[in-house]
Amino acid sequence: MNTPDIARVKQFLLSLQDNICQQLALADGGAQFEEDSWQRPGGGGGRSRVLRNGGLFEQAGVNFSHVHGDAMPASATAHRPELAGRSFEAMGVSLVIHPENPYIPTSHANVRFFIAEKPGAEPVWWFGGGFDLTPYYGFAEDAQHWHQTAFNLCQPFGEAVYDRYKKWCDDYFYIKHRDEQRGIGGLFFDDLNTPDFDRCFDFMQAVGNGFLDGYLPIVERRKALPWGERERQFQLYRRGRYVEFNLVWDRGTLFGLQTGGRTESILMSMPPLVRWEYDYQPEAGSPEAALYSDFLPVRDWLAK
Repeated sequence: MNTPDIARVKQFLLSLQDNICQQLALADGGAQFEEDSWQRPGGGGGRSRVLRNGGLFEQAGVNFSHVHGDAMPASATAHRPELAGRSFEAMGVSLVIHPENPYIPTSHANVRFFIAEKPGAEPVWWFGGGFDLTPYYGFAEDAQHWHQTAFNLCQPFGEAVYDRYKKWCDDYFYIKHRDEQRGIGGLFFDDLNTPDFDRCFDFMQAVGNGFLDGYLPIVERRKALPWGERERQFQLYRRGRYVEFNLVWDRGTLFGLQTGGRTESILMSMPPLVRWEYDYQPEAGSPEAALYSDFLPVRDWLAK
């Protein structure tokens, strides 16, 4: 089938948000998500859910949004000039988890669907999304598990899919002004509209459903590790890189702000506490230095 079924996509996204919130709250064991429903003046709205000061998660946000409008923002038509003059609908689930324990990585995921239409023309539509991991202290077994999960969910869709979307993730989550990766990557895909709607929708669902398979086992492995002020200060410093990427380079942040999205929901991805330090250099041979030397440089985590 190649006619987009917007209602099916929306139903999946709402249930995905419910499931992820339920499982994260269960893993956290100390707090629940609070929901804000919001309306966008230009059309559409969403529901933002945030868990704060939990047993494990300092802050976790899981957003659903479905917005529509009569015209595309400049950020979108510059990238896709054929969208000018079309009305649009955009919907998705986006989440960011900032754990308190520095040994548990921060993680981000989103899945989204976009369609632009005008009378007398075929609709332009695509899926996008992915997930990525941002550790503060690296563990090879966690990195391998994360990428193995990504590889496994890609396999039914073709031999080359994982390699392509891993590279896209590495290229996208690159902080140009630091010449540094944001984390250890994962999957990133966009503009997916072939071979047909059903196949593309199946892949988007596999990514959305696969996120917790990758993340929760890592949380379980690391949550009991003791940490102190040194680890906390390094975590807060590294969170600064997260902020820099999201505010300077992230296309989704720009799209949300330019389309008049809800600012609180868009900036929910920001960590609740963060710090910067002038010209910080990790101590040679330290676990902090190992993050830079052994984990952030792009590599094949599944190489045997």
